[in-house]
Amino acid sequence: MSTPSLADLAQPAALPDPYPVLAGLRDASPFAVLDDLLFVTGRHHEVSAVLRAPNVSSQRGTSLLAARMGRPAPQQPSFLTMDPPDHTRLRGLVSRAFTPRTIARLQPRIQALADELLGSHGAGPGELDVVEQLAYPLPVRIISELLGVPAGDRPRFAGWSAALAHALQPRIGGITDVTDEEIAALQTARQEFAGYVRELIARRRREPADDLLSELIQAEDEGQRLTEGELIATCILLLVAGHETTVSLISNAILALLRHPAQLAALSADPGLAAGAVEETLRYDAPVQFTARVMRGGLQVGPISVPDGGLVLLLLAAAGRDPAVFDDPDRFDIQRGPSGHLAFAAGPHFCLGAPLARLEGAIALAAFARRVREPELVPGGLEYRPNLNLRGPQRLLIRHAGIAASG
Repeated sequence: MSTPSLADLAQPAALPDPYPVLAGLRDASPFAVLDDLLFVTGRHHEVSAVLRAPNVSSQRGTSLLAARMGRPAPQQPSFLTMDPPDHTRLRGLVSRAFTPRTIARLQPRIQALADELLGSHGAGPGELDVVEQLAYPLPVRIISELLGVPAGDRPRFAGWSAALAHALQPRIGGITDVTDEEIAALQTARQEFAGYVRELIARRRREPADDLLSELIQAEDEGQRLTEGELIATCILLLVAGHETTVSLISNAILALLRHPAQLAALSADPGLAAGAVEETLRYDAPVQFTARVMRGGLQVGPISVPDGGLVLLLLAAAGRDPAVFDDPDRFDIQRGPSGHLAFAAGPHFCLGAPLARLEGAIALAAFARRVREPELVPGGLEYRPNLNLRGPQRLLIRHAGIAASG
């Protein structure tokens, strides 16, 4: 069999299952493409080392490849694509709302919402779209409540979020390029979303509330406030990243459980396994498939010397199934135990929302396993969203024998 190329990931046949292609790319790692401007690795130890290296940058728009392709950087980048000291300052201001202790206080609300969403479908047999009726509304409502977005406004940013999700993946020529129409939609969504957040900020300045947005407006870190541009970009990032990846985490996990009935039965018998099911899903079918870093001053990745300004594409999903690290890596096992996956990245840009995503995922999976009787995937009921990086179903239709009462 010939060695796959990055372009193979963009083929329609790879969308339902990219892992054979990713395995081939991992086996060939590390390697250079695009005139030695782009370097790729899917080996766990190399991906981990690059993420933690002190001389890498998250400002992907400053790479040699971005200059060659003429990719303009966002006018107001979020801290997702910032380096210290700005990244350190902004992340520090936001991180207080995402500590494990703070997130733990959300547990009763998340549990109540998961039970409400499942209970709204009645007790009898029927069908359930896991994405639309559980995996999507749960994290959307939680992050909206955390930030202080009025309930009536949430439907407004659903479309904006879907368009902006494309901005969270690296742009690699011929692989993750978008059409002119998608670029126009992205620009429109960014402008409309920013306008909405600007209005919401003005409202909170007049009428502060007990929410994260009000705290950010008032926050100071060694006397430094966020500028309005930084505040808008941070809120948009939290609203988009705060639910898009968790939607996929919950959906991917439930799909894996449906395909592995013994694992679902184990979780049904012991809801305490839900946290392990979340970790195994993050390793086995990561919601974020890859990320990228720019080298500052050069870096050695395996036998390859990456020059200053070189962009390294890190195949997080391939690293999650690296046989050098994980026994029988293509097996889904919710009792595998701590795995050291890199689904939340590592280093300074380790996912700020990881505690919230883990808690939401565990509660949703435990509720599903405990309450939904005899679930099975409806033939033709699985459709993936056309996003190579943010992987997950856009439709996951199941039939069931009934939904048990909560409690």
